[in-house]
Amino acid sequence: MATDTQQILKEALELPTIERASLADHLLSSLDQPDEHIDSLWRKEAEDRVNAYQSGKIRALSLKEVLSKYGK
Repeated sequence: MATDTQQILKEALELPTIERASLADHLLSSLDQPDEHIDSLWRKEAEDRVNAYQSGKIRALSLKEVLSKYGK
C-alpha cells in the first residue's frame, strides 16, 4: 500500500463510527459502475426466463417448495 494510502487509511480509522460508515459507503458506491455489456446479458437472461415460464418450459415454485428442497 502506498504511503499516501496508508496515511488516508490511518486517518479514516480515527473517524467516528458514523463517518467511517459513510466513507465506506461512498467508496463502495464508487466501485459500482454500470457495465452495459453485463446489463444486456442479465436483461437477456431475464427475458429468456420469462419466455420459458410463459411457454411452459419451466414452472414457478412456491416458497414452501423452495424451502423444503433446502431443508429450511
